[in-house]
Amino acid sequence: MPLPVPEPELEKPSAPPPEPVVESESESESEPEPEPIQAPTPPAPARPSLFIVHITPELASVAKVGGLADVVFGLSRELAIRGNHVEIILPMYATLRHDQIFEMHEVYKDLWVPWYDGAIHCTVFFGFVHGRKCFFIEPHSPDNFFNRGSIYGYKDDVLRYAFFSRAAMEFLWKAGKHPDVIHVHDWQTALVPVFLYEFYQALGMTHPRVCLTIHNFAHQGVTGVEILHATGLHRPERFFNQDRMADNTYPKALNLLKAGIVYSNFITTVSPRYAFETKDQGQGFGLEPTLHTHHMKYGGVVNGIDYDIWNPEVDHQIPVRYSVESIDGKYDNKRALRHRLMLADNAKPIVAFIGRLDPQKGLDLVRHAIFYTLERGAQFVLLGSSPDERINGDFWGLKRMLNDSPDCHLEIGFDEDLSHLIYAGADMMLVPSRFEPCGLTQLIALRYGTVPVVREVGGLADTVFDKDYSHRPLHERNGYVFRDFDNAGLESALGRAIACYHNHPEHFRELMKNGMRTDYSWNTPGQDYLNIYDYIREG
Repeated sequence: MPLPVPEPELEKPSAPPPEPVVESESESESEPEPEPIQAPTPPAPARPSLFIVHITPELASVAKVGGLADVVFGLSRELAIRGNHVEIILPMYATLRHDQIFEMHEVYKDLWVPWYDGAIHCTVFFGFVHGRKCFFIEPHSPDNFFNRGSIYGYKDDVLRYAFFSRAAMEFLWKAGKHPDVIHVHDWQTALVPVFLYEFYQALGMTHPRVCLTIHNFAHQGVTGVEILHATGLHRPERFFNQDRMADNTYPKALNLLKAGIVYSNFITTVSPRYAFETKDQGQGFGLEPTLHTHHMKYGGVVNGIDYDIWNPEVDHQIPVRYSVESIDGKYDNKRALRHRLMLADNAKPIVAFIGRLDPQKGLDLVRHAIFYTLERGAQFVLLGSSPDERINGDFWGLKRMLNDSPDCHLEIGFDEDLSHLIYAGADMMLVPSRFEPCGLTQLIALRYGTVPVVREVGGLADTVFDKDYSHRPLHERNGYVFRDFDNAGLESALGRAIACYHNHPEHFRELMKNGMRTDYSWNTPGQDYLNIYDYIREG
């Protein structure tokens, strides 16, 4: 059975006010006595500091593939700022950005990790990544788990990350670390709570509780029985069970993400809307029954963004910094963007798309939006690439077709500096996703005063509120939203955005300011996660 999760407690009411003093008739006629001096209310006790360990396959600036890396980077800093001791455990990839790691040194030389019928020798290194305390596990094995040219994309990915999860737990145990909370991410580290309960609690690690964050349900780590032999779990009769690790679709397969859901004390995903969609609207990729079984320990927390990096007030990668009070500086960046991409300098708005060229991102609608934008008297800028050469080839064909247009530029690839300039210089940011667990693009766009045009799905629905149709107060409306995944749906929102820019510039400017005023930093999500940690520790 997984570790128990307590029933949620009702919020405790605040202390009642003191009873009023009722004067008697004789007292009221006499000279009033001086009021007694009230003792000051003692301050609330300081919240105890927690020891939190993130076990993760990615971390921004040193090993990044997607948004998971940004989440761990931003959340770990927020938790540390609030007085907690935070450590991060990563694989020692050959592709690590060592220029982003400071004071790297060996801290544990002889870590032997059980694997199949023997053990693999590992070395553990420590270093600071922009102030974050990080441990890197380097296995010395002919399997060459992490000394490869990329982070993912290999046939043995499931075995690679199963080994890393076992190695991380073995390191915590051997090093005598007993964190209050172990926070794991996606299928790659979802075996950590299984190992904790099946092995390490019996060895004395009874203190830690586990929070699993699922960043994308599309990837689950579905595998065969070999994983049990490799990790020492053995006992197929125990784990090929619908209450533990058996995949819900393929009875002869095991599902690592499902195992994490079953064994963790709490599971989060990256927005409340996505939590609902995955459990009740068929976006759980087969895990819906498991989520229903464990619904009492499942919820959504919207990601934040790091305002030290994505903030036009301090961004050194844009020509002119600006704020909501000096928003005209945005137009200097717009001119700089046009100059860099050799676009015509005219009165047209710029519509942008930044992201992976992945079918999840709604590529059919992106293609349609390019031509629709040009027809409606606006400019279009795209920055993105795909690991799929067919998709890249398709967009290269579009680029060649539109190469002579003074109002369109497609950049097939990724350029960090250019992405900052596009966020600062574009007027609208298009995010037409098929599904979107949270989405960082629209959050960054809001901070830069770039009005998002998004599909009403996942985290996009939780963070972007339509100018014309939202039930939110006017000061909270910050973009344009469409529901149906088709050309007509896209046009309904993008057309209104372009028309507002041309015909009601003062309204469009208010949308820009509304977005910039909204706090999508890690401040609120950081507190949400601390509340979750407290909840599972109390059990």
